[in-house]
Amino acid sequence: MAINIDNLIPTSKKEVEALGWDYIDVIIFSGDAFIDHPSFGTAVIARVLLNEGFRVAVVPQPNWRDDLRDFKKLGEPRLFFGVNAGVMDSMINHYTANKRLRSNDAYTPEGKAGQRPDYAVTVYTKILKKLYPATPVIIGGVEASLRRFCHYDYWQDSLKPSVLIESCADLLVYGMGEKPIIDIARKIQTGAAMQELYLIPQVAYVAEYEDNGVKDRILLHSYEECLRSKMAFVENFNIIEGESNSLHPRHIVEPSDGKFVHVNPPYDLLTSEELDSYYDLPYSRKPHPRYKDKQISAYEMIKFSINTHRGCFGSCSFCTISAHQGKFVQSRSETSILSEVTKMVSMEEFKGVISDIGGPTANMYNMRGKNIDLCYNCKRDSCIFPAICKNLNRNLAPLIELYESVQNVAGVRKVFIGSGIRYDLILNERGYLDETCRIYFKDLVTKHTSGRLKIAPEHTEKGVLDNMGKPSFSSFRFLRSEFEKINREANLKYQLIPYFISSHPGCKMSDMKALSENQDLSGITLEQVQDFTPTPMTRSSVAYYTGVDPKTLKNIFVERNPKEKQRQKSFFFKKKN
Repeated sequence: MAINIDNLIPTSKKEVEALGWDYIDVIIFSGDAFIDHPSFGTAVIARVLLNEGFRVAVVPQPNWRDDLRDFKKLGEPRLFFGVNAGVMDSMINHYTANKRLRSNDAYTPEGKAGQRPDYAVTVYTKILKKLYPATPVIIGGVEASLRRFCHYDYWQDSLKPSVLIESCADLLVYGMGEKPIIDIARKIQTGAAMQELYLIPQVAYVAEYEDNGVKDRILLHSYEECLRSKMAFVENFNIIEGESNSLHPRHIVEPSDGKFVHVNPPYDLLTSEELDSYYDLPYSRKPHPRYKDKQISAYEMIKFSINTHRGCFGSCSFCTISAHQGKFVQSRSETSILSEVTKMVSMEEFKGVISDIGGPTANMYNMRGKNIDLCYNCKRDSCIFPAICKNLNRNLAPLIELYESVQNVAGVRKVFIGSGIRYDLILNERGYLDETCRIYFKDLVTKHTSGRLKIAPEHTEKGVLDNMGKPSFSSFRFLRSEFEKINREANLKYQLIPYFISSHPGCKMSDMKALSENQDLSGITLEQVQDFTPTPMTRSSVAYYTGVDPKTLKNIFVERNPKEKQRQKSFFFKKKN
C-alpha cells in the first residue's frame, strides 16, 4: 500500500520526526540536489520504494570533507543505504574535455561547484562502509552503470577495475533500477542473506568464485589481462556490447583482483503499464523545500518537460544511453502522458508552455520490432545504422497523434520538442522515407520548434561518421532544403543549429578542414560544438584508449595531443560565407 507522507520525502532528522517515523528503511545518498521530479533517478527510486510501503529518506550532496555529520545525521537504515553520483558521472560533471575544472554545476543550487567528490559513488560508499560495516550499500545510477566492468577512465588515463571492486559496495544495480530495487528491498526485509540477492536480475556483485551455478554464462578476460593487453580489453568490450544488444543476454563474469565480478542479465522489457506506474506516482515536480528560492538550472531546464520513453537503438559510438537505459525502446501510454500533462497544467507556476516531450531520441517513441521473435535472435548494435532494419516499425503516426493530444489539453498553449531527433528515421539524401515523415517534420518545425531546431549530424566526413555510427552527411542537404522551404511557406525565420564533435577517434586535421569548407554549412553559425570526451563503456572510449576500432579490429587514428585537439575544434569557428 502506498504511504501518504503529504508528498514530502525527508532529507533531515527534523523532517523524519515531523512525519512521525521511528525508523527509516532506506537512506539514499546522492551527488545531486534533491529534485522530486520523474526526470531525476533519485526521485523515481524513492517514490517507487515509498509506493511499496517502505520509508525512504534522501541525503543530497553530503559533505565528505568534514566530520561526516551528513552521513551520520539520519543514523542507520533498517534495510540498506542507496548511493548514486547523480544524473551524470561525477567526472563528466566536474571536468571539461581538456580536463579543466568546470566553474559551475547545473545540479547544485545556484550552480555552486565542488559539492560532490570525484568518483562520488566510490567516495560515498567507502564512508558508509566504514561507519556502518554491517549495513548493505547498494550502488546505482549512471556512474555505477557505466563503471560496472573494467573501464577506461579518461581523467586518470588508465584502466580502472569495476566500481564494485574500488568501492567495496555490496551490490550494484545497473540501468533503470525500479524493478531490482523493489526486489532487493523485499528480500532484505524478509531477512534474506546477501547471497540470495545475487539471484536478482540486473544486479552485479563480487564473489570469490567464478562458477555460480548459471550454465549460460561467459567469462571475460581478467582486469589484469586487460592491463597487459589492449586487445583483451577490446575483446571484452565486444562481448559486453554484444550481450547488451540482445533481448536475452548471458550472465557475464569478469575476474578482477583475485575475485570475480558477476553481472546478471536484466529483467525482461517493461510493459507500458509498468512504465506508466513509475511515472504516475505523486511527484511534487519541484526541488525539495530545503532549497527555498535557490535556482537549480538543471531543474529549470526540465521542470515542464515530459519523458515519453526510455532506451535508444541508435547506438552512436560515443553515447552512453544504450549502455544505461538499454537499446530497446520502452514507451509510456498516451493516457499516462496526458495525465502527467494535466498535473503539470494544474501547477501555479505553469504558464502554458511545455519545454519538451521526448526521450533519449524524441522520434523513437513507440518504435519496436514488427516481429519480436526476430529481435530475440538479433545482436545488431543499431537498428538504423548503417541501414534501417526492415523489421523496425518506425511508424511516426502515434507520435504525431500524441503531440496533437497534448496540444489540445486545456491550459497548454505551446508544446516544444527539446530532445534530439534522429533525422535518418525521417529522411535521406533522396527525400522523406514516407508521407508520415513529411508530416512529422513539418509539424516539428512549424508547431514544436522555439525558433532554433537543433540536430546532430556530428560531422561531415564519411570516414569519421562511420566511426561514430552516424548516417551520411548527404541527407543533411535535403533536411536543410526542406527546413528552409517550410520556413518560407510558413513565413518563419527559424534557425537550424547543428551539433558537431571534434577529435573523435578516426578524425584527422584534414577531416576538420573539410568540415570547415563544406558548402552545405554556408550561412550556418557553428556554435553547438564539443571536443570529444571518452566516457566509460562506449565504443569510442575503447578506440581512444587502445587505438583499435572495436568493430573492425584495425588500428585507428586517435588525436591525444591537447594542442592538436584544440586546433581541431578551432575549425568550427572559421567564418562561413
